[in-house]
Amino acid sequence: MRPRRRDRLPMLLDALGQQEGHAAHGRLLEALGGAPVAIDERLVGEPAHTARRLRFASGAEVFLRDATVASVILHTRPTPFAPRGVDLRAWLPGTSDDATLDEIAKGVHARPRFGGPYAYFAREERFVRCRFEGRWSEPGHLVELAVTLAEPGRACQPDDDFCGTCGDLLVRADGVDGVDGVDVDATVDALTAARDAQLLREGRSVVPLADLRLLHSSGLMERVESHLECTSCRRTTCLTLYRDAPPTCVHLTFDAAMRRPLEAIPPVEQWGDAARIAAAADAMRYVDHHPGSWFLAEHESGWYLQSRYSRGPMVDGSCLIRLEASEVEGYRTGGREYLTLLARQIDESRPWTDESPFGRRHLALADEPGAASLRARFEEAIANHRWIAQQRQAQHRRLAPPG
Repeated sequence: MRPRRRDRLPMLLDALGQQEGHAAHGRLLEALGGAPVAIDERLVGEPAHTARRLRFASGAEVFLRDATVASVILHTRPTPFAPRGVDLRAWLPGTSDDATLDEIAKGVHARPRFGGPYAYFAREERFVRCRFEGRWSEPGHLVELAVTLAEPGRACQPDDDFCGTCGDLLVRADGVDGVDGVDVDATVDALTAARDAQLLREGRSVVPLADLRLLHSSGLMERVESHLECTSCRRTTCLTLYRDAPPTCVHLTFDAAMRRPLEAIPPVEQWGDAARIAAAADAMRYVDHHPGSWFLAEHESGWYLQSRYSRGPMVDGSCLIRLEASEVEGYRTGGREYLTLLARQIDESRPWTDESPFGRRHLALADEPGAASLRARFEEAIANHRWIAQQRQAQHRRLAPPG
């Protein structure tokens, strides 16, 4: 006997976490229209799990991980595999394909939460996930409704396993018995190409992708890891090489990736080749900062100070200058207090005007050769410092005793 319409949401929730062949799985397939019109399967990550996607002419998709139902998506609009979207009224009483978030909340009997690009509801240790294209408070913008075991924003979603941007970048090595681990060189090349095409964003990770193999070959670190965030599904790919274990490649949320343990990088002279050592010598190096006031960085061409200024109660900006010899000497003798005083002088000079002596030195406005490159290197040095500081804070919170 087919389940009554009012029972269909509980039926979806009951199917989650069940193995293929379980009675709840069979009831789900029957309600979705019987046999799927398309089945896709792939290995995901390393250590690997098997992801399977079943697509139905009714407009639904079922996602399984290692033969366990992990998510069901109901598309309210036509898809390439279904000429019509589902009729949401058949699954969630009191709603329609034009439902707003408030209307879905009434049908689910829960308050909405928000995680990543989704609004969602908690139900019986499972989650009802919504995706809108446009304002969720107005009718006509609902794209899909899903039930999932993975909490949105706190865990990668099962449908992300089939992301067309980052899902196929891991290249596996062919072992004696078939698929066996990670082909590191091919995977690094694939990730690099995707990053260069701006499909991935390289995180301010402890080890840049370009340094991964060099550092691993040196044997100086127990584990070296690079992070790259997908511009489509927002997962972070973490490729890790170990001194005494096989490499791994996992997909995590941004927050989970940020909480992974750090290991200090040895000086580049201990592991870099000639080209990498030369590049490091040409890089800008963060030195110090005063919160809300200034940042200081050092380069072979000199010392650089970025000073924040205020232009009224609603607008502020920053002025980046190369320190003159007298100012470098002032810093060496007066330390951070001298730079704080210098930052105050820059602010009071109104550096956004042509009359300001500091404004005329501002590298954002300078026409001198290499100014744009110096600005980019300064920004990179500060961004790396901020990322590492965030990682250390996260690690400190993990190690802090409860309470």
